[in-house]
Amino acid sequence: MRFRSAFTAVLGAALLLAVNPASASAATGQFRYDYVTDEGYAVTGFLTDPPNEQCLTLPGVGQDNPQPGHSPKNRTDAWATVFSEPGCQGEFFRLRPHTGGASERLKVRSVVFD
Repeated sequence: MRFRSAFTAVLGAALLLAVNPASASAATGQFRYDYVTDEGYAVTGFLTDPPNEQCLTLPGVGQDNPQPGHSPKNRTDAWATVFSEPGCQGEFFRLRPHTGGASERLKVRSVVFD
């Protein structure tokens, strides 16, 4: 009877691991940036627990908005490489994990975490 209980527990744990994605595939924390909307409102955009090794065009500052974002703050546990153009193109700058923020002069439209 004990063997059956142990086997059931191990099987249950294995199923949980198979169903839940690994937490290592995403940065933990929040990435923030400021931008001005098409209507002229100053807002803060953010990504929470963004995926690693995937180029992300930042919401609100893609090709639809003529103004890029600025003042990125990497409050995740992963390195962030920010780019001046959508699709991780153009000039880039690396931000260490858990940094307070970069200058307003640093313009951003996309980011990748590693």
